Amino acid sequence: MVYLYIVKSDEMKTTNQTIKLVHKLFFMSLLVVLGLNSASAQNDWKLSTEKDGIKIYTSILPDSKVKAIKVEGNFDATPSQLVALVMDVNTAPDWVYHVKSAKLVKQVSPTELYYYSEVSLPWPVANRDFVAHLTVTQDPGTKVVTIDGPAVPGVVPVKKGIVRIDNSIGKWIITPLGQNQVHIEYSIHVDPGGALPAWLVNIFATDAPMKIFKSLKVQLTKPDYKNTVFAFVKN
Repeated sequence: MVYLYIVKSDEMKTTNQTIKLVHKLFFMSLLVVLGLNSASAQNDWKLSTEKDGIKIYTSILPDSKVKAIKVEGNFDATPSQLVALVMDVNTAPDWVYHVKSAKLVKQVSPTELYYYSEVSLPWPVANRDFVAHLTVTQDPGTKVVTIDGPAVPGVVPVKKGIVRIDNSIGKWIITPLGQNQVHIEYSIHVDPGGALPAWLVNIFATDAPMKIFKSLKVQLTKPDYKNTVFAFVKN
């Protein structure tokens, strides 16, 4: 994932050590929009934060300079409700932290789509954008639903003044717990590249994961998702 930090001449004095630290942290700000591949299940996750029933973990990945993030929590909902919300990409700005816009690019099938999104960041940092490829699958035995959402290049032309994210991998894992209750695991790993100011990174690293899951709970109560049923998901 590549991004641009616009700086004044005196800001160019940032040390290599600071840049490396920023690289490790920035990907957390993009938790709002993407998730991690199946290899993350083998990571050595370490609990970072726990509040209001939401747990946030970090993990060091082999051959990577940035950490992975995983967020977990239980929700009063069905697997279909979660699928309906995540796949309803046009509403992402309503609940996903710092998403400025989101638009469906191509609906391949009820279980597969591509969408474009722009992430808003404070000046002087340039906004980011990406195209994600979402696919939904369910294990027929356990009824666990998985939504993969890697970023993919080449689907939408690069836009002037916005930094395109091409390299990220992510995953939602939705596990039924009982009548109208699920456990949600959301994980992400992003290669941010470039450099960002530490104050901005700290804001996102601290607030983004928790705010996303809290907003998720609120969004799930809306009538649009309350009684959702899919032929390809067994609740």
